Amino acid sequence: MILLRTIIVDDEQIARNVLREELEQIPGLIVIGEADNGRSALQIIEENSPDLVFLDLQLPDLGGFEVIHSLNQTSTPPVVVVVTAFDQYAIPALEAGAIDYVLKPVGEARLLQAVERARRLRQNPPEIAARLRKIEEVIQPVASGWSRKIVGKAGGEYLLLDASEVFAFKAEGEVVWIITANRKYLATHTLAALQERLQNTSFRRIHRNALVNTDHIRKMSSMSSQRWLVTLGNNLEFIVSKRQASSVRELLSF
Repeated sequence: MILLRTIIVDDEQIARNVLREELEQIPGLIVIGEADNGRSALQIIEENSPDLVFLDLQLPDLGGFEVIHSLNQTSTPPVVVVVTAFDQYAIPALEAGAIDYVLKPVGEARLLQAVERARRLRQNPPEIAARLRKIEEVIQPVASGWSRKIVGKAGGEYLLLDASEVFAFKAEGEVVWIITANRKYLATHTLAALQERLQNTSFRRIHRNALVNTDHIRKMSSMSSQRWLVTLGNNLEFIVSKRQASSVRELLSF
């Protein structure tokens, strides 16, 4: 049996833990590393030359598409299995392109199927390179759509939200809530990762535990010379920290 040296790339610690536990039950497979962002993933891949990489496409700093593009410039790329939460853009494209993927939460049968395909593919390096080029080709048209999509969880379901639907993100300890006009969802990323992903958009960090969509700010009330109370269109209120007050005032031309 061919031993598959495997790396997991996902910015969610819980997701990496769950996938590692599942993979470690599969004979002939060893997890040799993990990465929580694209740059670290490329470094680990370069240093360890893994046979198989489970790659989440939505990553901070360097996204999954950029990682795949970089791997396509190498002479001996690994087999890549795409990992994604439900995505109305990604999944139809992956299936139409016959790209191997696993869907969060990862199912045992699908995972075993992906590993066995990778094991067969590993014996054919030219086919690995061809498949990776195919993944890049399939992913490219929808990569821009992912960058502005927010994955929220409600019960056992994953929902894909437009960024414009989101009023704010609020952290409560380790939990981050996605707040829309009339309900909340659990976020699948940390507040810091969401802030990085939503750079150059209407989202602004107004407090260490709050990221607000300025398009949904209805009013700002002065509490003191350095304190502001922000009210959103759904009447939710946030206090702007002293550290962030000046940038919020500038944004709103106050």
